[in-house]
Amino acid sequence: MVMDHEKQRARYVAGTEGAPPVPPPGGYRNARRQSGPVSQPQYGAPAPSATATATASASETKKPANALGWIALVVGILFAVILLITLAVGATDTLYGVTMLALQLVVVAVIIGTLFTARGRILAAVALGITLVFNVATVGGIGALQTSASGSYDGMKSEEQKREEAYPGIKGTDPQDALQQQSLEEVRAEADGLFAEIRERITAEYGYEWVQVGDEDLRPERNGYGGESMLVEYTSIGWATTEPIQDYSTKLDVMATIDSVVAEHGLPPLYSFNGEFSGIDPSMIAKLYGSEDPREQHTWEYYTDNYPDPMRLYANIYDLSNDPTGDFLKTREAQNARTGEPLEGLQMVVLASAVLSEGDQAEFEEKLKDYPGFQ
Repeated sequence: MVMDHEKQRARYVAGTEGAPPVPPPGGYRNARRQSGPVSQPQYGAPAPSATATATASASETKKPANALGWIALVVGILFAVILLITLAVGATDTLYGVTMLALQLVVVAVIIGTLFTARGRILAAVALGITLVFNVATVGGIGALQTSASGSYDGMKSEEQKREEAYPGIKGTDPQDALQQQSLEEVRAEADGLFAEIRERITAEYGYEWVQVGDEDLRPERNGYGGESMLVEYTSIGWATTEPIQDYSTKLDVMATIDSVVAEHGLPPLYSFNGEFSGIDPSMIAKLYGSEDPREQHTWEYYTDNYPDPMRLYANIYDLSNDPTGDFLKTREAQNARTGEPLEGLQMVVLASAVLSEGDQAEFEEKLKDYPGFQ
């Protein structure tokens, strides 16, 4: 029996040198197992749950803004409204007054002060954004542009300046000249008759056909006192040949034909701006017309007038065969895009400055009575 027990014991301890001995059969006396789960010892305070954290955070962020934040927002909005009303009524000079600048400083001070409060910071930031968009500088700049475009500087003008602004004539010129020279209607009629005869002669002699270029244009002349006079600058309908004129001798013949027609209408001979006897410096001629030599110029520009009357006739020939660089072609293409005129050929137009319509003559003379000695 003892032998069997020793054999069994040897089976448990074989090859376990250094290990603790196995317990005796039946275990150690008074040894017991714990009946429940062993709880680990807890160290420190218990960790808060995620729900509790979110609730606490929400309670902090949902605190209502304080009264100072609302005051900053209302002040910013009211200041913007005041600026817009001032702009709407055209009081541009008021925007740059001391009162408005001082008010803006007060508004900015309130907003900046509110930015340093936790519960008013958001509303103060909104107010600051409004103030950055609507302030004296930006609204005043818009008002200045509006005033400049309309020419309404009444708030800054004296009564004498306002009176001068309504002067019907042009500063530095005798108003009687406008009454004694050709009227707008007379210039228009002479231009139409002159064009009709030139077109007929050119077509008959050279076979060129014509196309109308642009429309008549009337622009009020400034009176030199900040306002508009009753006189206008007249630009006639233009006319252009539908074919190029590139031969040098043909150009000379065409201009000679026009010269003979204007002579029949009592105008002086045509004057050549691009010619060697124009009095213009040769280097400037080359810059304006492409070359000093008329044979190589891309533009011929001829002119006559009926001084002391206001009518001026321009006759130009554009020739792209004398444009080796292509720069003048770009200029002509841009002009063609604006007016639809042909790129090359002969073109004519009449201009007249400071002309008075026959229908305005009586009113013109009546207004001049309020300006004795004005010129």
